[in-house]
Order: sequence, then C-alpha cells, then structure tokens
Amino acid sequence: MSGFNKVVNSYEEAMAGLEDGMTVIAGGFGLCGIPENLIKQIRTMGTKDLTIVSNNCGIDDFGLGILLVDRQIKKMISSYVGENALFEKQLLAGELEVELTPQGTLAEKMRAGGAGIPAFYTATGYGTPVGDGKEVRAFNGRHYIMEESITGDFAIVKGWKADTYGNVVYRDTAQNFNPMAATAGKITVVEVEEIVEPGELNPSEIHTPGIYVNRVIKGTFEKRIEQRTVRQG
Repeated sequence: MSGFNKVVNSYEEAMAGLEDGMTVIAGGFGLCGIPENLIKQIRTMGTKDLTIVSNNCGIDDFGLGILLVDRQIKKMISSYVGENALFEKQLLAGELEVELTPQGTLAEKMRAGGAGIPAFYTATGYGTPVGDGKEVRAFNGRHYIMEESITGDFAIVKGWKADTYGNVVYRDTAQNFNPMAATAGKITVVEVEEIVEPGELNPSEIHTPGIYVNRVIKGTFEKRIEQRTVRQG
C-alpha cells in the first residue's frame, strides 16, 4: 500500500499480520455479504485461537463455518448460530466458547467500538441471562444494562464497489453488518467485486469512507444461497 492507494493484489497480502489469538470482526448476515475469500485465506493460513465476532458462523462447508473444521476459532461472539451442525457439536462438547448477543446489541457494539465509545446502555436483555452480571441503571423509570463495545485486531468486510482510496459502496441487503464491522477493526480489509478510480463513485452513495479502510482487494465470489426456495411449477 503506497500513499492513498489501498489496493493489494493478493489475499496473502490482504491478511498479512493476522496472528494466533487475535480478534476478527466479520461482516455479513447468513451467507449474504460475507467476505468469503478473506475467510478462505484465514483457513489457508491456519491461524488459530481466534475470537470471531459476527452475526453467525456460516454453514458447515462455507463462510466462517470452514474455520471450525480445524478448530481455528476459540471463541465466537454472535447472535444466531442455528445453521451450523459442527458449531453445535463443538459447543456442546465444550470445545468452543460462545457469547450469544442480541442482534441489535451486536450491531451497536461494533458501531460504538468504531466510534470510540467504550460502552452504552440498552434495555435489551435486562432480566434475562444476557444481563447477568452486568451493570444496571434506570432511566426514566426503565431498567437498562451496560454493554461494552467491541473492536478487533482485524475487520474483514465484503463490499460491492470501492475506489483505490478505500471508499466502499455496498449492494442492497449485502450491506447488513458490513458498515459497522468496517469501522471497528485496527486493520480493516475489504474485498469487492469492482475497483474504480477516485472520483468515479458518487460521494452521496459511499457507505464506508476510506478513512476506515486499510486494504482493498478485488475478488471473485460464489455468493452461495443459504436456503433456496423456488415456486412450484
């Protein structure tokens, strides 16, 4: 990476510096908008004892689920994990630490981390196991629990388009957790379908400003559909 040009030409370069024991924040929702090739690169590197922060953990043979095969994930912070049999097996066997977090709270943890806010209060989870052991305060007669924000050593993100300065545009529902994740990494890596020159993106359509992005790479994507439903003929 030289100056404002954040484009890298290999996935090895994109994930350079990732080490055992680090925390990785991953964008995506289900299999929609996931940084699938960056995840594959983590598997190739064999990095272990990772804490992964993401809405879910993919499926058995795709997305973050492939990192469970060789037990590269030590801890998973997520809100939905119901589509992965291997995840369930490792959880029940005590081989995987899991911190279940309400979906909106998880999104705000990422956003707050990226904004430099160390903690916030939310009513979600009060009076449930989610709130056990957490600070409680009352505001206007309603109870709230304190949640700490999240930052990661790396954030891996899937975008639609980016310019060489790292400004990113997401496409439709593939936006999901990606903008929040992009702000919360010490090193943020974005893989996209198209890279354009500065000035080609409409400034009003940019979702993630390049100030948050360290590396950009162009990839080719499978875009697997998690649950395919078709109309009966």
